[in-house]
Amino acid sequence: MVHNQLILNPVPHFCSIRYGIAVFLLLCNVIVMSQRVCMSLTMIAMVNSTESHGLSNTSTKELQDNIKNPVYNWSTEMQGIMLSSIFYGILISQIPSGYLSGIYSLKKMIGFALLLSSLFTLLLPLAAELGEIWVIICRVIKGMFQGITLTTQQVIWIKWAPPLELTRLTSLSLSGLLLGPCIVLLITGFICDSLGWPMVFYIFGACGCALSVLWFILFYEDPKDHPYISIREKEYITSALTQQVSSSTSIKVPIKALLKSAPLWVISLCNFAFFWSNTFLSIYTPIYIDYKLHVDVKENGLLSSLPLLFAWIFAVLAGYMADIFQTRNTFSLLTIRKLFTSLGLLLPSIFSLCLLYLSSDFYGTIIFLILANSTSSFAMGGLMVNIVDIAPRYYGFLRGLTNVIGLTGGLISSTVTGIILSEDAESPWLKIFLLMIGNNMISLIFYLIFAKAEVQDWAKERQNTYL
Repeated sequence: MVHNQLILNPVPHFCSIRYGIAVFLLLCNVIVMSQRVCMSLTMIAMVNSTESHGLSNTSTKELQDNIKNPVYNWSTEMQGIMLSSIFYGILISQIPSGYLSGIYSLKKMIGFALLLSSLFTLLLPLAAELGEIWVIICRVIKGMFQGITLTTQQVIWIKWAPPLELTRLTSLSLSGLLLGPCIVLLITGFICDSLGWPMVFYIFGACGCALSVLWFILFYEDPKDHPYISIREKEYITSALTQQVSSSTSIKVPIKALLKSAPLWVISLCNFAFFWSNTFLSIYTPIYIDYKLHVDVKENGLLSSLPLLFAWIFAVLAGYMADIFQTRNTFSLLTIRKLFTSLGLLLPSIFSLCLLYLSSDFYGTIIFLILANSTSSFAMGGLMVNIVDIAPRYYGFLRGLTNVIGLTGGLISSTVTGIILSEDAESPWLKIFLLMIGNNMISLIFYLIFAKAEVQDWAKERQNTYL
């Protein structure tokens, strides 16, 4: 009855407060990812040993002569530690921030986390001057605040997203995680060349500070409290959520029930596989392009940004498609989740095989790289929102938990890929891609068997036995 009423009385999507929040979160994610990824390219200008990879002798000399653009003698191993250190901060903060998101103000948690992440981005050039250990410490701390931002923002939709719009709002906001690296790849090289590498951190840090101030001014945690929301939109949201389980500050997490929940385990397993393949494809696409096509750094950056651009577009489309299927009762909610999860894990595997065996020329390589990267975004309409289907009361905590498992997959993926590339000179990419494909297929099989899309017994409000 509620769904029918919502369909008959639609509220305009665009120019609404809830879609404004989604766009605002998209921008937050763009800034967060820009702050995280930009050092991967600024390292070319920051380190002497990367001179041959794209900087001309003239620009290098100017950087060395200018005290505002110093060049450091960091080893390859130290560069790897610096680049990966941010992920340890993100991992540390996931579960605590997910749990606290059901207790403390989301406005303050997200706003201060974004502000502090931006401040530590501004401090990174100074940290580089002080020494390698300070860069590592700075990025670990920044990663902790970024982890808070990425986990707690998704809890917003418990109060702001009508069930028939949950997937599109979530995917629209999370798509900023794909758009951010795309923008970084496009503009960071130009900033380094024209203004110097420290300006990359100053620009992205300042943008984050400005965005955090706007967040404190414009965001309200509950539609009922927002001073500028229309009565029609407020009633639409509140009526749509009347039957949805709400979170409470006094909730205790039923650990024993969580450990026995097969639907939660398969979501976690698929998160592990998704982050494994997504991290590998996003990080090593430039390296693969260099290996296969032998292009210069600027052209590589442009080509590497194309898969991310299409991945962002596919993520937004996946959310809309999933909600349209649900609104029109085309498929059951469980079928929708399984369909989009299957597309997000199966299609990248298929196109990766095509990349290995069918891409014999320049255009074939780029096309299959774009398809392998972008089709993984279909998971935005499946496993990435499946937790709120089975346990909305514990969404913050479980989002943090599954993010930890997923990020662990990403870290392992990056490490294993580096080991294979360094030790196997004959066919490293075949082994790397086959490992990713096998991981995807095993996870998908378990998901198709055990996934659910209704609130589980242990997540219902009557639950009163906890461990």
